[in-house]
Amino acid sequence: MITDRSIDLEACPVPLDLLGRVYRADADTLSRLIADIPERKRARLAAYLYGRSHTHELGLKVAAACTMAALRTAEGPLGEAIHAQSRRSYAPPTHGESRPASVRKITLAGSRLGASLVPERADARR
Repeated sequence: MITDRSIDLEACPVPLDLLGRVYRADADTLSRLIADIPERKRARLAAYLYGRSHTHELGLKVAAACTMAALRTAEGPLGEAIHAQSRRSYAPPTHGESRPASVRKITLAGSRLGASLVPERADARR
């Protein structure tokens, strides 16, 4: 939920109620909502959302509805970068959740391979 304390109202380019509707919108509703926003303001909204970790992906979706010229005018080189990223498929960050396939698990039980390499003791054969 968006509250007055969680956002900088002066930096937000759209009214708080519209920001809340954009935040909660599904894909179809989002495209209709942002189509009604003038392009310069839409570009500023894209940069505003992009700059926050919890709305980063939403900022890219809004930026996809903007021209590079509008994003460049609103945010300069950052606008160009946002435009380029908005045209690529989004890959969410893994934050270390996946391991490379070559990493083996470590257990305290020991290794079966290691046990087979150890020669049997003479007294154990009797």
